[in-house]
Amino acid sequence: MTYRVVSFFSGCGGMDLGLLGGFDFLGNSYQKHDVKILKALDIDPKAVNLYNLNFEHKSDVESILDVEEEAIPEHDIMLGGFPCQSFSIVAQNPKRLGYKDEKGKLFFEMCRILKAKKPAVFIAENVKGILSANKGMAFELILSEFQKVGYHVKYTLLNASHFGVPQKRERVFIVGFRDKESFDAFSFPSVTTLLKPIPISKIIEEEIEEKYYFSDKAVEGLYKTKHISSMNKGRVQDLNNPCNTVAAHLAKISLNSTDPVLNINGRYRMFTPREVARIQSFPESFQLVSSRVTNYKALGNAVPPVLMWHIGNAVVEALASQPTLALCKAM
Repeated sequence: MTYRVVSFFSGCGGMDLGLLGGFDFLGNSYQKHDVKILKALDIDPKAVNLYNLNFEHKSDVESILDVEEEAIPEHDIMLGGFPCQSFSIVAQNPKRLGYKDEKGKLFFEMCRILKAKKPAVFIAENVKGILSANKGMAFELILSEFQKVGYHVKYTLLNASHFGVPQKRERVFIVGFRDKESFDAFSFPSVTTLLKPIPISKIIEEEIEEKYYFSDKAVEGLYKTKHISSMNKGRVQDLNNPCNTVAAHLAKISLNSTDPVLNINGRYRMFTPREVARIQSFPESFQLVSSRVTNYKALGNAVPPVLMWHIGNAVVEALASQPTLALCKAM
């Protein structure tokens, strides 16, 4: 029996790969889960192109805003890392969740499809800041909206470096079950590398093209404007520790920003796309495209597959613990 999956905001496929499993990373094997992705979509054509290089099934360039419920196949698991930067709290009594622009509508679209299709479980991911948005009121109302469409909801804040990922990336995960017994059976995964996190020395490439190094002029300019010891928290990374969070705009990184950079043998450089893929825990088999900008953006926006594997494993185990649960399973 195979659990059917629909993936929204799929990007280059970090959540999808993690849920599927069946890959290796830094000497560890992450077993394949008995799932099948029936539909994936994202609005960014370049991210979709990268996705489609790496999966047998294909993602569509499509906005969730344009998807009719009838076009979504019956499924058991819904994935979605919905954007949250556009949420606001509407000044009404009682307070309601509102939005400032089109991005703010996307969460409601996910709820719309949950209500219509009624999958057994959903897994949503978002940035740490969602917990404190609008002094915590936005997140409270987000949970309420999920509950209104019929789900028992749990959430937690996880640090990827605690799960075998060489990156200190904190993200909120929300998991909702329609079935109370499955909800009760589910627990977020236990940490695996809390006391011994994976350092970025494990993922550094030795032969680096000159284009990844900052020029002498850029380094001299930094020394002239501020003392090197005052560099902000995101700057030079300690090779003996996990990397700070990599973001989507690494292609525009500079020594004057707070993004992570390297200083190896006295020379400053940015991470290569392959190093960023490793920092995010994508396996070596994950193909990258020729465009550095596309790679950096898609990888920086992704959910680390290894972290997602642990969450997916816990979800699948909770579903499997209820053998009589009515599911839309494919034989």
